Amino acid sequence: MTTAHPLSQALTLPNGATLPNRIAKAAMSEALGSVDNRVTERLATLYRTWAAGEAGLLITGNVMVDRRHLGEPGNVVLEDRRDLHKLRAWAEAACSGGGQVWMQLNHPGKQSPRMLNRDPVAPSAVPFRKDLRGMFATPRALRDEEIRDIVQRFARSAAVAEAAGFQGVQIHGAHGYLVSQFLSPHHNQRNDAWGGDAERRRAFVEAIYHAIREATSPSFCVGIKLNSADFQRGGFTEAESLAVISRLAELGIDLVEISGGSYESPAMANGGKVKASTRAREAYFLSFAETVRQTVSVPLMVTGGFRSSEGMNQAIASGATDLVGLARPLVLEPDLPQRLLAGESVTSLVKPVKTGIRKVDEMALMEVSWYTRQLARMGRGKPPRTQDRGLWSLLEVLAVMAGQGARSRLRAG
Repeated sequence: MTTAHPLSQALTLPNGATLPNRIAKAAMSEALGSVDNRVTERLATLYRTWAAGEAGLLITGNVMVDRRHLGEPGNVVLEDRRDLHKLRAWAEAACSGGGQVWMQLNHPGKQSPRMLNRDPVAPSAVPFRKDLRGMFATPRALRDEEIRDIVQRFARSAAVAEAAGFQGVQIHGAHGYLVSQFLSPHHNQRNDAWGGDAERRRAFVEAIYHAIREATSPSFCVGIKLNSADFQRGGFTEAESLAVISRLAELGIDLVEISGGSYESPAMANGGKVKASTRAREAYFLSFAETVRQTVSVPLMVTGGFRSSEGMNQAIASGATDLVGLARPLVLEPDLPQRLLAGESVTSLVKPVKTGIRKVDEMALMEVSWYTRQLARMGRGKPPRTQDRGLWSLLEVLAVMAGQGARSRLRAG
């Protein structure tokens, strides 16, 4: 390795922690938890494979802070220390390549499917758009005491993660989940301490950040995944996102990962619907990162769209981002970071996976289900496939989800 390649340079975070290089595995929901949402050995197997690729930072998929509210079957839920030994095995496997591992913490809010949750919650009782109401029930508005309980759940989960050997956590504040819902004027129509204007809408994420800091040591890293915008009429805008980032930077956050979209407007998965100028630079949210960089100096991570070594190195060299976030490329090629750090000229094998069913493909459901299947293979110690039949994958994943959802409801009942 040589520092002639920007990706191979170390990065020191505000709390003093150092990442050995500028490549990060971004969060993907592994769906490898047990039927009762506990840690399994498959997670250690999967992350040991990624660790061998030598990325500087591995961020787990969304670990839920409340077992009553799941985003999907197979989520891991972390409410207490009963699985501490399995969590330690997961963290040790993920750190075996010399990088750090952070746990992404999440609450789905209204984005909890009917098959898992008939009583979803949100800042306000705002339903999904009509074509998604069959999949998601209309949420009820959270009470003040429930909001405060969720804040403490994030802090408790972070403390357990630290005890297990994870070096940090990432608050999931993007993609339409609960933190993102609180930030959005479309989803948050409250008029109390938790909503009513932009400052009060961000009170929830600030409370979570403060609670995590109080529950963990100064050397423990705290980051956030945040939408640049949610791309909905009347929703969270780039100006509001910049204000949130500026505030969190003032509070001392260690890393901000920039993404965008939600289930209703999945910008994070619509790789084919981007401007030519964006496609040329590869990363979907790099322009917004440059805007952020002009305002604050907080370390930034941009995820989504990176495919070539040239595009990744240029993004770091330009100063627009400090970390390159890779997700799907590391499913198909877990060793890709090694090759990038060695200075090879490479291009990812990622390409769209389609069913031929327009509505399914527009929702990006096929993309998610296909990659979920590959994570399951890797969790069993098998290599990922690089090509597959899209429609068959969709049908298989839907069958698995329906079965897991039914079992989860039975256990919850």
